[in-house]
Amino acid sequence: MSLKRIVPLLLVTLPVLGCASDGGQWVELAGQRFTVEIAADDESRARGLMFRDSMPEDHGMLFIHDTQAPQAYWMKNTRIALDILYFDNQRKLVSQQRDVPPCTLGDRCPAYPSQAPARYVLELNAGKAAEIGLQDGAELKFGPGVPQQP
Repeated sequence: MSLKRIVPLLLVTLPVLGCASDGGQWVELAGQRFTVEIAADDESRARGLMFRDSMPEDHGMLFIHDTQAPQAYWMKNTRIALDILYFDNQRKLVSQQRDVPPCTLGDRCPAYPSQAPARYVLELNAGKAAEIGLQDGAELKFGPGVPQQP
């Protein structure tokens, strides 16, 4: 194949391949798929969704902890209301904190604890849990791009 044919082909193909890797991390909950950012280390878990003014409707953040334990999340420097959903080792929903408001009180922001030990925490836009009729016991399914922790 000549260079004249390869270059246009690459110009069309490479951007498409780049898009295929974007948004590769997703979870499914109650039959709805959410593109997620992963927070699996201390730094990314501490930063979370701080300082964001919005989040797309079908997006969220998945926090992955090393072990299942009681969890408590707060909204320090978080500008958007969220549903905070806690899942155990088997990825079953064990606790929900719905419609958690933003907090501008710094270190005086309240904590929103899980009612049972959890390993995975999914934050979605406030109201999404009610919209999809989420109930405790629902299973969180991981897409192929989400790290599978033992």
